[in-house]
Amino acid sequence: MEYTKGIEGDYIETKKTNLIFDVKGLLHPIDRKICFLRFYPHPEGDRIKNGVMYKKVYNLDERYSLLRRFYPNYLFYSKELDMEIQSVFNNDIKKVYTPRGCLIELFEKENLSTIEKCSKNLCELFIYKGNISRDSIGITGSVMVGLNKEVSDIDIIVYGTETSHIFQGTLKDIFTESNQFRMYNLEDYKSHYVWRVGGSDISFKEFMRSEQRKLHQGKFHNINFFIRYIKSPNDWNGTFYDYQYKNYGRIKAKVLITDSKDSIFTPCSYKINALKILDKESILKKVSLKEILEINSFRARFCEHAQEGETVLVEGKLEKVFFKNELEYYRILLTDQTKDKMLIVN
Repeated sequence: MEYTKGIEGDYIETKKTNLIFDVKGLLHPIDRKICFLRFYPHPEGDRIKNGVMYKKVYNLDERYSLLRRFYPNYLFYSKELDMEIQSVFNNDIKKVYTPRGCLIELFEKENLSTIEKCSKNLCELFIYKGNISRDSIGITGSVMVGLNKEVSDIDIIVYGTETSHIFQGTLKDIFTESNQFRMYNLEDYKSHYVWRVGGSDISFKEFMRSEQRKLHQGKFHNINFFIRYIKSPNDWNGTFYDYQYKNYGRIKAKVLITDSKDSIFTPCSYKINALKILDKESILKKVSLKEILEINSFRARFCEHAQEGETVLVEGKLEKVFFKNELEYYRILLTDQTKDKMLIVN
């Protein structure tokens, strides 16, 4: 299946500044790619590529701060998204790194580092045990761009809507069949709790209600791995310009999950029935519960987070969605590391 370059899971290297961005989402403006700064040159960096030292930036606010201070041309306000976003113009792209291209390179490379070998071997395990084709899987993250450390994680991408659902269904069996492939244990979850919800008021018990049943993450040869799923292009639903979003501020609500089949994908999506708005902002009084139809997130930590039939407490940004000037509804978008949450209540 053909995928255009410059989609979720791909990385972009710029021409003059040598910055490396990770691409977000599947739909993009015609003149640029929406992506977020991931690695930047720095003389005190702890990674090296082509003789250049790099630092990795994790926190979203820090990414914006660095660009605003040193590279403001990579920031722009999108009227379609109704927000300031990070991006790279097409004519400033030196190279697009793709997960499937990375896997091909590792299959052809003779001398692999430990993390490269483990990444390749995990893909081979998934191809064999998960019965997926070689062109439906790839390796993203720092390994893909040659900026990994030996303590880096393994980041896997699986392509195709149907392929992803079928493969996800095989993971329980793969976990039980392979000695070197396991789910997280309690100590692993404690470590991930600090990393994923640090700074928020989410308790470890609340965190575990969702986290302990997720199948897209675990350990392979004691190295953390994470799987992201990408829908088939014919399921991307329109173009970037078919959508218009309007920011309605923050919302806190209790909702019922009515469909979670798209929760495994990045971006992830949940169909919902809104039961009750729990905050009292005046603008929300004009919004009907029946009009709030979805929870969406580009953050992988919200994948597989809730299941159909569960009631959740959700906090995030309320947006009005206009699609092709024909369909209007509201969604709750989860983006903020410390403020946004989705907690199972029953």
